[in-house]
Amino acid sequence: MSTTEPDALLGPADIRELAATLGVRPTKQRGQNFVIDANTVRRIVRTAEVRPDDVVVEVGPGLGSLTLALLEAADRVVAVEIDDVLAAALPATVTARMPHRADRFALVHSDAMQVRELPGPPPTALVANLPYNVAVPVLLTMLDRFPTIERTLVMVQAEVADRLAARPGNKVYGVPSVKANWYTDVKRAGSIGRKVFWPAPNVDSGLVSLVRRAEPVATTASKAEVFAVVDAAFAQRRKTLRAALSGWAGSAPAAEAALVAAGISPQARGEALTVEEFAAIAENKPAATGPAEAESAETKSVEATSVESKPDAENKPDVENKPEPSA
Repeated sequence: MSTTEPDALLGPADIRELAATLGVRPTKQRGQNFVIDANTVRRIVRTAEVRPDDVVVEVGPGLGSLTLALLEAADRVVAVEIDDVLAAALPATVTARMPHRADRFALVHSDAMQVRELPGPPPTALVANLPYNVAVPVLLTMLDRFPTIERTLVMVQAEVADRLAARPGNKVYGVPSVKANWYTDVKRAGSIGRKVFWPAPNVDSGLVSLVRRAEPVATTASKAEVFAVVDAAFAQRRKTLRAALSGWAGSAPAAEAALVAAGISPQARGEALTVEEFAAIAENKPAATGPAEAESAETKSVEATSVESKPDAENKPDVENKPEPSA
């Protein structure tokens, strides 16, 4: 970590000037909002517990407010940006405002859902502001593809934050909650108000901390097999597991047999189960279906996660600007 100038981070005037130069006009219809408070991005970095030896990957850096704050604290920052205009502008912003840290920055111009490798050393932390309707799929994809990520802090719409951090028995506990717990220990890490954004959004944002499990979930079932049970259980969340898992097991009696073998009441509902209990069910699936099911489970899992994680409110505010809610 190196010392930077006091005005290295972006303020309200800087954000507006950059937006004007790039022809970016933030509108609520397009879900475009900018963080204009340097203290807020520094708070995010502090809450993420970014260390001087960290290699941080950031998804959706926008104009660079959070990127610059991360460069103040981490060893290296790799930013993944899908937008052509924003991706082209960010390296110049970093060079202009933090010339002595520019060699510690790398940009990947891509959809985060398509990224399978990153330049430089393996990432140790993920810190990002994520658009609401792809937040969970992007988060889970990054955790899965980059197992060296030990600590994650994401800013998402408050409703999504609640779902990610929910515990069994909570009314918002669902697919995102269980799948995030497959990889990490999850907790709410704070709230972000609306006044630090330009323009001010109509929704609040929340911070979610995810720390990689010291040991993976103890199970003989694969991730795809466990996630298939999770998706089936919450596809009909008002039904008992005996009914909800009938399609997955082949029949209601087969589902009941798997549940009993796993030590789970057939009358229970998915919202009451831990990820370990879902894994136990997966281990006891009746051997009645063919191999094609396991092959397609990953694709169905991502689709189900995206639907489950999408809130009803407007797009959450971005740290910077994203023309469309994407990675």
